[in-house]
Amino acid sequence: MKTVLSGIRPTGNLHLGNYYGAMVNFLKMQEEYKCFFFIADWHALTTHPDPKTLNANVRNVLSEYLACGLNPEKATLYVQSDIPEIAELYLLLNMQAYLGELGKTVSFKEKARQNPNNVNAGLLTYPVLMATDILIHNANYVPVGKDQEQHLEMTRNFAKRFNNKYGVNYFNEPTAFASNQQMIKIPGLDGSGKMGKSEGNCIYLIDEPKVIEKKVKGALTDNGPEGENTAKPDCIENLFTILKVVSTQEVVDYYDNLWNTGEQKWYGNLKKQLAEDIIKVTTPIRERINDIKNDEVYLNKVIKIGAEKARESAGKTLREVREIMGFRSL
Repeated sequence: MKTVLSGIRPTGNLHLGNYYGAMVNFLKMQEEYKCFFFIADWHALTTHPDPKTLNANVRNVLSEYLACGLNPEKATLYVQSDIPEIAELYLLLNMQAYLGELGKTVSFKEKARQNPNNVNAGLLTYPVLMATDILIHNANYVPVGKDQEQHLEMTRNFAKRFNNKYGVNYFNEPTAFASNQQMIKIPGLDGSGKMGKSEGNCIYLIDEPKVIEKKVKGALTDNGPEGENTAKPDCIENLFTILKVVSTQEVVDYYDNLWNTGEQKWYGNLKKQLAEDIIKVTTPIRERINDIKNDEVYLNKVIKIGAEKARESAGKTLREVREIMGFRSL
């Protein structure tokens, strides 16, 4: 069975974009592939998270993964820092990485420019740690966004370089996961393209109904259609995109007709309907999240089982890599 690996940094809550984008595919993957889903708390250290909140953020993200339907009996869910084998393979792969190629990484240059007072070695070797996360389980596929494609290409380079250097065919050269189901891109409420935490334009799965109503009410709109069958501006098209995933086709057709006939003064009703339908989708998820977060016994059990399964896989890889590189017990 082919292996899929994906991780998320514990830097905030999951939002509608995560749910209708990656999560829908994750639920399908866990039925068809050997899946490893992990919380990348070591990656978060590049931005120096508050030690008082790091553990809470990890547990929050894990609770949300579980509430959305990831099944620890079907997939391996684990916390990155619970797998010490990752740290050792990270060290070994750093010996295969060259300063020149790391310094040219787009994400490193952008972050160094944005935060000139925090150009740490972890930022520079971020692609190596990401490669380690993938290669520690010898994954075949990795679901990645556009901003991570260069890192995945570097992972293939590291794998190929290791194989060539030691004359083996050990590491797979992982590729981006290509789903036959089109990933839905959920736009932000500010009229911009993508819903994202850094943009502050999200509806989170954990948001209470009143919060959702306030956010949707404040969503960017225009002055209304300028005539019949005119093109929708981006800010209105964004609202319709969200409407199509949370509402019935009848509702979508109703508001589409109002736009196409050039009707005025219905945006308030549209936002009210959109908020109601988002609340219908998120309420059962929010309730499951809160139930899981409050169940310490269950969370600890999931974390323990995930660590055991992940360490079994990681330990096998590390033992074999050490043997290939010449590290043997005296």
